[in-house]
Amino acid sequence: MPQTILTLPTSGQGLYEFTDQAGAFVRAAGREEGLLTVFVRHTSCSLLIQENADPDVRTDLLAFFRRVVPPASDPSMGWVVHRDEGPDDMPAHIKSALTQVSIGIPVARGRLMLGTWQGIYLFEHRDRPHRREIVLHLSP
Repeated sequence: MPQTILTLPTSGQGLYEFTDQAGAFVRAAGREEGLLTVFVRHTSCSLLIQENADPDVRTDLLAFFRRVVPPASDPSMGWVVHRDEGPDDMPAHIKSALTQVSIGIPVARGRLMLGTWQGIYLFEHRDRPHRREIVLHLSP
């Protein structure tokens, strides 16, 4: 079963699309049908399948999550105990818990069965740059 690790550099909080890399992996594997499992190997970022046509969608998602889970330095987050790695770390763990770290995408006719406006995103929840590892695994 084909498997690889993508390394995605991030420059802070945001949505980083990697649909093309995932599609290239599937094409290179030469499988007509299967299931692509996408798994991120970190606890302070997550994965999303989301609209990739209008950038306002990404802007609104980021704004929503900032409102729901502000930095630990915000007075409303006074209950947070884990603060060793900065004011964005525990909120990043919470955002990751609210989203997902693994996604399954069907493959048919040698391509990802995403909808017309769907893209695959790494959702970075930390402020500083990171190099995130994403495992792609294609099952028959």
